[in-house]
Amino acid sequence: MFDWTECPPQELGVAPDRLAAALELVRSRGGTAQLVVLKDGRVLLDRSFGCAPDALFWTFSATKPFIALLVHLLAQRGELSLDDPVARSWPGFGARGKDGVTVRQVLQHRSGLSSARGMLVDALVMADWDRSLRALERAGLQRAPGSAPAYQPIAYGFILGEVVRRVAGAPPDQLLRREFLDPLGLADLHLGLPDELWHRHVPLRGSGSAGRITQGIVNRRATRRAVIPAAGVSTTARDLARFYQVLLDGGVRDGVRVLDPATVLEARRRSTAEGEIDLRIKRPVRWAQGFQLGGLGTYPGGRPVMGRLSTPETFGHNGSSCCIGWADPTRRLVFGYLTDVLPRGREGSHHLSTVADAVLAACVDVRSAPEQRR
Repeated sequence: MFDWTECPPQELGVAPDRLAAALELVRSRGGTAQLVVLKDGRVLLDRSFGCAPDALFWTFSATKPFIALLVHLLAQRGELSLDDPVARSWPGFGARGKDGVTVRQVLQHRSGLSSARGMLVDALVMADWDRSLRALERAGLQRAPGSAPAYQPIAYGFILGEVVRRVAGAPPDQLLRREFLDPLGLADLHLGLPDELWHRHVPLRGSGSAGRITQGIVNRRATRRAVIPAAGVSTTARDLARFYQVLLDGGVRDGVRVLDPATVLEARRRSTAEGEIDLRIKRPVRWAQGFQLGGLGTYPGGRPVMGRLSTPETFGHNGSSCCIGWADPTRRLVFGYLTDVLPRGREGSHHLSTVADAVLAACVDVRSAPEQRR
């Protein structure tokens, strides 16, 4: 069993007053949330706001690294190459000029296919695996594959998920459980929420027309139970953080190895040029091959969700600016923050960024301060 007792901040070189400021940002916002921060593999923060520590949050696109890492696992085993066309394992995908789209281009958000039928229609049918696949088979390219990054909100998961299903011979939720979650003891992380755990789910709260539409879709039991590889993980901040700690440690925990260190590094390898604009998001995103990367603090057009103080080596993924998980190898820091708030406009990304920066600012070495030396 993992010990969730918080360590005194000073033992980890963390400034307590600055850490308290981060907690106040979460508390004063209201709503339901969980915040877990690990430093050097030890628990710095483990806090729940308005819920129990085992409450299960829908994580939106913070799900994407899990399906990406299953693809990287199959590549590690030699069962596929990242440079294979998707159509090699899924021939139907190759229709309408998509025969040259590679697995790597999907991982890098450079497939040329941001959505099958538009974001809203894709979202409305995302709980139906077969309909989602048929829509992707019928879809045409929106731009030349490999030409520019353009975020794939839902299509990303179904394309990679079907490749995984065909190559591995098992649905991605079963493969995720068998290869990652059970070996690591992550019993509170689910790609598709089991019915018996419905009583632990956290409903989302949206405002404005877009928020109410999203809330109406995502709060359905049918949506939560569905296997949606780009958005459908329900989890606690504890299990999300523990998974990132495994990645920070090179794919191993307590002697159990789920990924080779080189595989983790390949998933983290940057795929965009500095300042390159994502054509769908309309601002720079430092994409890797399954993750977003930190280090955009000098960009003047907004607040990067991992914080202005984040390093270029930081890797993780935002989920609709209401939840996020990331790890910083240079500071040996893991951050998992889940909320029930569907924000309007840039409020969510600004909040995530501000909380991240408060935690990062706290992580200065205070162990050599005079009061600690006496």
